[in-house]
Amino acid sequence: MRTADVLAVVSQSGPSVDFFDATTHRHLETVELPAEPHELCFDPENRVLYCPITYRSGYYHANSGRASELVVIDPDAPEVVDVIDLAPEHGPHGLALDGPNRRLYVSVEEGPAGPGGVVVLDTRSRARIGRIDTGAPGPHWFAITPDGSRGYASNKEAPFISAVDLKTGRMLRRVPVPGSEGIAMSPDGTRACAATPYNDVKRTSPAPTGVVVIDTAADEVIRTVPTDRQVMPVHITSTGLLLAGELRTSRSESALGGQERGRLLVFAPDGFEPLGAVEVGKFPLTITSSPDGTRAYVSAVVSSEVTVVDLANLEVLATLPVARRGEPGAHGLAYVPGRGCLGS
Repeated sequence: MRTADVLAVVSQSGPSVDFFDATTHRHLETVELPAEPHELCFDPENRVLYCPITYRSGYYHANSGRASELVVIDPDAPEVVDVIDLAPEHGPHGLALDGPNRRLYVSVEEGPAGPGGVVVLDTRSRARIGRIDTGAPGPHWFAITPDGSRGYASNKEAPFISAVDLKTGRMLRRVPVPGSEGIAMSPDGTRACAATPYNDVKRTSPAPTGVVVIDTAADEVIRTVPTDRQVMPVHITSTGLLLAGELRTSRSESALGGQERGRLLVFAPDGFEPLGAVEVGKFPLTITSSPDGTRAYVSAVVSSEVTVVDLANLEVLATLPVARRGEPGAHGLAYVPGRGCLGS
């Protein structure tokens, strides 16, 4: 039985999930997964991890076919305990957990089942109980308010973020943005923050790069936090710090081939003043943090590593290499408190 906190990391082309001791950063185990896993979400009530199998190989707009499975992992064993087939839905990716209402939201791409949307699962039975259309072909990340009333889907190349009512299952508003990537919710649910514009590896967008801040009461963009370069992952800690992963390239004609080491950008709560930046791996793709908000974890898919950052001092505590059989590598992240710890 696992009693220590662990960090779970998806190796996208592993395909696998690696477990590290969250205190010592020691590698613990590796669990093999179907190809090709992307994100992770921890369910503390049922003590399982959810991992979508998004494509048969490749990535968004460059894949050999969309998958339709959602893998359920026991992080204590650790082992795969279930595989949920979402077909005819396909391309599952973004995950958002509503623990109090026992709902898991999974974004899916446009296909035989309908337009792009969000599938709703009951976390106890793991049965599908609903679907919410988002009005865009490729909703990729999804964030919800803490009370489980509203959700926000970032839609990559579509020029809007979808604001949806989770109680009625209808779309409330298309919030205009020049394409969007990662999205995160503030701890109090009053702000949703999303990276813009869409990161098209084939061409550079003329839109300025940054993080848009959406007022969830009005479903309107109230400001944009500017960044020097394209950002993709966005995360907000339990203490309200806004974290963004900035991509840095040496050759503008090839975003994947010309990657340099990226940066974790840190902004203050509320006012979003820049507090500093820390160098991380190549092509930061996912960010999470410890429950107390003192440490950030940034996965970099091209260099296949996770950078552990002390947010008080903005210092790198460790760099965790992630097992892989090919490129790209590290992607989804989840912090799993040990059994018996608060929140587990």
